[in-house]
Amino acid sequence: MKKTKLFVEHQYDFELLGLVAPIKDYKMAWVINRTLGLKLVKANDFEPEFVNQTQLKISQYVDQKDHGYTQLLKNRSFKESSQVLYLVPELRMIDYFLLLQDLTFQLDLNMYIERLTQVRYIQNIVKLDVAKLKSKENLLTY
Repeated sequence: MKKTKLFVEHQYDFELLGLVAPIKDYKMAWVINRTLGLKLVKANDFEPEFVNQTQLKISQYVDQKDHGYTQLLKNRSFKESSQVLYLVPELRMIDYFLLLQDLTFQLDLNMYIERLTQVRYIQNIVKLDVAKLKSKENLLTY
């Protein structure tokens, strides 16, 4: 019998910012809401399933819009074991990921970066290229 393989091409139709900010996730969401005028709301924790049975529990905040969304994901998993696990292991220095999708193409990412750099809680902001990440599938939360 001939086998057929299904190859799935994922769409990464969002901009990605990496934030270095050693503060609690609820405070980070509050800071972003005040700074950018967003309405990030706590959503159910993101729990990706892996083949090797690694359990991650990632805090997430979402602002759903008519033509896109904004999502804040913590890089470090909640500690349920002695081992520290990361959503994107190759970027351990990043505390949070801010995913920005705007299908109207009205998003001014440079303005977001400029405003966030003025926040005293945020130590560094990096615009990341999703295509270059080894663990980019981990960012797909749907």
